Amino acid sequence: MRQKLEAEISQTHITSWRMIDFANEYLSYSKERFAKKTFEEKRSAFAKLLKSVTPEMSVSDLNPSLTLTHLRKQDKGRSGNAANKDRKNLGAAWRWAQKYLQGFPLDINPFLVIEKFPEQRLPRYVPPEEDFWPVYEVANGQDKVMLLSFLHLAARRNEIFSLTWDDIDFGNRRIRLWTKKRESGNQEYDWLPMTSELFNTLMRWQEERPIKDVRNVFVCLDAIACNDELNGQPFKYRQHFMKRICMKAGVKHFGFHAIRHLTASILYREGHPVSLIQAVLRHKNPNTTSRYLRSIGLEQVRSGLEEGLKGRYKNI
Repeated sequence: MRQKLEAEISQTHITSWRMIDFANEYLSYSKERFAKKTFEEKRSAFAKLLKSVTPEMSVSDLNPSLTLTHLRKQDKGRSGNAANKDRKNLGAAWRWAQKYLQGFPLDINPFLVIEKFPEQRLPRYVPPEEDFWPVYEVANGQDKVMLLSFLHLAARRNEIFSLTWDDIDFGNRRIRLWTKKRESGNQEYDWLPMTSELFNTLMRWQEERPIKDVRNVFVCLDAIACNDELNGQPFKYRQHFMKRICMKAGVKHFGFHAIRHLTASILYREGHPVSLIQAVLRHKNPNTTSRYLRSIGLEQVRSGLEEGLKGRYKNI
């Protein structure tokens, strides 16, 4: 698919590229290449840019003065972080266009020549561990299994929602997690060891699950939340689930991704090195893990998980 798309792009030739043409070509490519969340972020960046400059304007007329004006507007109206995110996405689009669009200007990148804006990032909210277990306690059946999986795998939401029984290797006590959260946008997987608690919980859930003729480990079972069409289908969002269950448990609301942060903070507090936490979080670059730990207010793989999460389990 990628080779076909790039071949089609290479055949596109416009003598004078307009901003709207540039945006449409890159977004068409991005929709097929990147995860939905990444694509929406890129589309939003272009939508804001095309309100600052005329869509019919030639890309040759886009200069650092115009891009600086636009990005300063984002900095003041939104935040430095938002401006930098748009700078990154639009700069990447310009680099892509220079590589693939015939007749596109090959001089300076008018986005990346702009210096990054100062950012004020608040620490991510990570629930204290004592708030996680009341939520776990009020959950039932599949929800309990899912919450424990989030905690013991430090998984992203889509990794858990897309998990299939084929991804669980009970014989070698490991789980395969698929993600698109990589620069290439391709689906990639990593094997992560299962703790004893998670192994036993998933073995039991495989036997006790009410719908056995589906590939996904977690599917919609709630008659209230699911209509007949969705019953037995894998989750996509579970938009209000965590809000409801946190309210029921009487704790401050936190989301699925916050559980990933919680796992990292537990391992850090247990004294495990950044290299191990990097392996659990599956970050390609250790600097990403270091930044990640700082963002939640904190400055070997199977044995580390077993030791760090030992006893952090309650019977279903």
